[in-house]
Amino acid sequence: MSSGADAGTAAAAPASSPLHNRAFLALLLYRICAGLSYQIVAVTVGWHIYTITRDPFALGLVGLAEIVPYFCVAPFAGYLVDHLRRRTLGALAGLGLMVTALALAAIAHTALGESATWPIYAAIALTGMVRAFLTPVYNALFARVLPREQFVRGASFGSVVFQASLVIGPALGGVLVGWAGVAEAYAVAGAFGAAAAVAVYRLRVTEPPLLLQRAPVFASIHEGLRFVFGNQIMLGAMALDMFSVLLGGAVSMLPAFIREILHWGPEGLGILRAMPAAGSICVALWLARHPLEKHAGRVLMFAVAGFGLCTIAFGLSRHFWLSAAILVLYGMCDGVSVVMRSTILQLATPDDMRGRVSSINGIFIGSSNELGAFYDGTMARLLGLVPAVVLGGCVTLGVVAITAVRAPRLRRLDLRELQ
Repeated sequence: MSSGADAGTAAAAPASSPLHNRAFLALLLYRICAGLSYQIVAVTVGWHIYTITRDPFALGLVGLAEIVPYFCVAPFAGYLVDHLRRRTLGALAGLGLMVTALALAAIAHTALGESATWPIYAAIALTGMVRAFLTPVYNALFARVLPREQFVRGASFGSVVFQASLVIGPALGGVLVGWAGVAEAYAVAGAFGAAAAVAVYRLRVTEPPLLLQRAPVFASIHEGLRFVFGNQIMLGAMALDMFSVLLGGAVSMLPAFIREILHWGPEGLGILRAMPAAGSICVALWLARHPLEKHAGRVLMFAVAGFGLCTIAFGLSRHFWLSAAILVLYGMCDGVSVVMRSTILQLATPDDMRGRVSSINGIFIGSSNELGAFYDGTMARLLGLVPAVVLGGCVTLGVVAITAVRAPRLRRLDLRELQ
């Protein structure tokens, strides 16, 4: 399978760093600008909604307003990315982020933004639809700007940029809301969306020719599903990541742990929320300099098992800084999983199916955080806070064991076999 990388953009020697590739740097700029726009809106809209309603349930509706349109659009987004110009779709997605943010800024400036919430939810629904295009476009263009020999290191750098947006975006959004106001924070998010659109549209890359004879939409989507479910390595990596986050994630319960167990204030919550991303960034930077190829499957299994053990340790910890250190390790284990899954996705997917496969991956992974938060909250109500988190970590270990038995090709994976 050829990566299709343009000779002009991938002329560097295979041993050189992907960071010497200008097209790849432009793609990373697109990713971080889109991520910052999305994260600033996510933080600001939560504050905006809660200021109006003073109702925690209204915050839950924000996630619902986004995830339902995302699920509806994601399969078709993958189809479009495989059949239309990817740079154009990426630019339209960036402009969609901009329009959403500016619409929210306009709502915040009117009397409607002080009383009614439905226009805010409508704007967030648009964000959910736009979000369905962001990762498929990135993954499809990733394979056009880098040669296959650089996919492993490139995936690590991409993970660094993504995790950086998870740290910087919420912090910047909070500062902007406190310093300038809600509308101004939305406006800055709109500027980042516009920057993402410009970065991807000006990307110099040779795209595959448009298909004159296109398969029917649903048949094409079914082809992508059949490919994923028929590939033991890819399906195993996706399922392992999804169920570990769904069942073993502890981040959604941090506000309760801060108040009930660790007895810190909101500043402690901010510190703990940043720790997993800090750990992920560290391990992604290390993997960028020391690409993992040999025994990759075993390392992935051990990393997810470490994720489960860290979840158990966090649930049992009663000291703030010990909990913070555990969350750094938690993020490092998760970072290995993210980089490995991204690399497998890039290496194992044919170029003409990258959009559809990436969308299926997004449905697997994109739902796990929201559904995981619901699962964690339900189990905490039934069992208590600490038992629920500890049980989640134990179940994650069980998922690893089952995957190791049922997906032997993933367990024995050597990435050099896919290159």
